[in-house]
Amino acid sequence: MDRSLRNVLVVSFGFLLLFTAYGGLQSLQSSLYSEEGLGVTALSTLYGGMLLSSMFLPPLLIERLGCKGTIILSMCGYVAFSVGNFFASWYTLIPTSILLGLGAAPLWSAQSTYLTIMGNTHAKKAGKHGKDIVNQYFGIFFLIFQSSGVWGNLISSLVFGQTPSQEALPEEQLMSCGASDCLMATATTNSTQRPSQQLVYTLLGIYTGSGVLAVLMIAAFLKPIRDVQRESEGEKKSPPFWSTLLSTFKLYRDKRLCLLILLPLYSGLQQGFLSSEYTRSYVTCALGIQFVGYVMICFSATNALCSVLYGKVSQYTGRVVLYVLGTVTHLSCMIALLLWRPGADQLAVFFVFSGLWGMADAVWQTQNN
Repeated sequence: MDRSLRNVLVVSFGFLLLFTAYGGLQSLQSSLYSEEGLGVTALSTLYGGMLLSSMFLPPLLIERLGCKGTIILSMCGYVAFSVGNFFASWYTLIPTSILLGLGAAPLWSAQSTYLTIMGNTHAKKAGKHGKDIVNQYFGIFFLIFQSSGVWGNLISSLVFGQTPSQEALPEEQLMSCGASDCLMATATTNSTQRPSQQLVYTLLGIYTGSGVLAVLMIAAFLKPIRDVQRESEGEKKSPPFWSTLLSTFKLYRDKRLCLLILLPLYSGLQQGFLSSEYTRSYVTCALGIQFVGYVMICFSATNALCSVLYGKVSQYTGRVVLYVLGTVTHLSCMIALLLWRPGADQLAVFFVFSGLWGMADAVWQTQNN
């Protein structure tokens, strides 16, 4: 096997193992830790840390540690978050959420830098166009990575599926599910009937082990490219930190960029709604936590398939048509979710909503990027 391709596969499967754990755990935060909104607050803190770190940490860490070192260090933040869930409280989840958030931006920057440099280096040796090889490497990466949403959620549903069957909720309790759910409410619903602590620890052990395995795989098998990076960049020095930070804020003088900011902002908001509010207020409340994984598998599978489809279709339809499709789909789902009263006898509807949400989310993921 070609050495460059081998390194691409190591990165891809390392991320698969890491996000199998993180993706499944993220979907369960609001359901497992609904008391005083701890789960939702942890996710909000996490993405706030990611926002801050994206402004200055990636170039600093990649410059000092190289791509491999940055990936390993950032992955350790994800493992710390999994460990923090063993002792879930405000004093463990919030600090580990910050740690994960700070590591997320450098992780993705290092991954992109590594694949780009590896692709260009291989293309130079093979006498091919760098863009073609880089696109091929990113295609391989996302083909493997996108399946993490399926595996992580499947594991959680299989583990929590061992929970004893729950009785159907009385009609008056179902009235507090869906749009009527209050984050601070203490009414008895399926969301308060947690799986046994033993099952929770079993799931966390699997997720933590998957994260540790990802770190070990990268550390043992990924070839550092610090020397290759220096050669490809001609030994040129990186700009000072303050210069990089200032140039970032200067971009906001461009009105076009300010308008574009709304797209990724909405993309993050709608993903947050699905992973925290929909999973807790609809799925867990009416069906039970053991169904969260299955519903999110439907989202992940639809998202991956539509991402591939939109990549092919966009060259014929243009972006505007796809943006309209995504907007109409999401607006329709939001209106329907406001009016819908979820119940255990409407199992298929939960999957329909997650599938439609994944179909629309694929628009933002493919066209924004």
